[in-house]
Amino acid sequence: MKNPRPAITIGRHQLDGHVILAPMAGITDQPFRDLCVTHGASLAVSEMLTCNSSLWDSRKNRTRYIHSDIGALNSIQIAGSDPEMMADAARLHADLGADIIDINMGCPAKKVLKKAAGSALLKNKDLVTKILKEVVNAVDIPVTLKIRTGWSPESRNGVEIARIAENEGIQLLTVHGRTRECRFVGNVEYDTIRDIKDALTIPVIANGDITSPERAQQVMDYTGADGVMIGRGAYGNPWIFAQIKHYLDTGDTPAAHTLVDLHGTLLSHVQNLHELYGEGKGVLFARKHVSWYTDPLEGAKAFRATFNSLKSADEQVKALNTFFDSLISEREISDEHF
Repeated sequence: MKNPRPAITIGRHQLDGHVILAPMAGITDQPFRDLCVTHGASLAVSEMLTCNSSLWDSRKNRTRYIHSDIGALNSIQIAGSDPEMMADAARLHADLGADIIDINMGCPAKKVLKKAAGSALLKNKDLVTKILKEVVNAVDIPVTLKIRTGWSPESRNGVEIARIAENEGIQLLTVHGRTRECRFVGNVEYDTIRDIKDALTIPVIANGDITSPERAQQVMDYTGADGVMIGRGAYGNPWIFAQIKHYLDTGDTPAAHTLVDLHGTLLSHVQNLHELYGEGKGVLFARKHVSWYTDPLEGAKAFRATFNSLKSADEQVKALNTFFDSLISEREISDEHF
């Protein structure tokens, strides 16, 4: 057993580990957040929600702020560029039962940037300061922040923004190791994350291309970060959180999940999607998750082609059971690891 790392504290909350699920639009809905927490995530952050509360009554946005079914912390991410609207959104989410408010200043999507929100804010440190001040003062729950290292490789002002964040009362900072201009392309740059960690006293979380326990350890060692945030590495792989936690705690590579684990987890996930979104939307959302889960399996390409043509929840469940029953029968074992 390694020497234990200090626990990550966010205001009144103490996390039970050092691995966090990233907020991802269209991915980190309530079923996926709870699934990742069940499999070892220390915290799971919601999909980004606009600060414009007049839009919250749409079914799409209502499903985004549904809270945990398993008693996990509810960290709700908000985005916008108007300080007062951001503060109002934070207050409303606190009243709805949020435990933590997370502010998005890292999203590189064009539709977010057009509204001068997300990573666009990194160009305007005065506006960053106003937003953080208003939101922190608006609620009595912890406020966290996610940023990138800057707007472009020529304008990496992450350290300056990080200092502003700590001064304004942000209680945990996550840094994605690319600039807005880089989007998700090219190598992640961890030097700025290391510089930010050196400059702050609040917890700093490293994010970007962390897809294995070994990589998580390397990034934490290099940057000094207090934890890591997993985004695309969790697609179809909620087990990654327990694997990283085990590796960080022991230095040993944990056993992978079995085919039976995969079948049961995927089936439950799909059924939860059907329940949350209703059959129409649930069937559509299930397709992408099934694609990710089954990608490493024999016959997956042909199965997905059939699965993606199915129109009903019952058909999807039946197809999944048939596919996995066939795989297990062919191998004559149910505990093969992946």
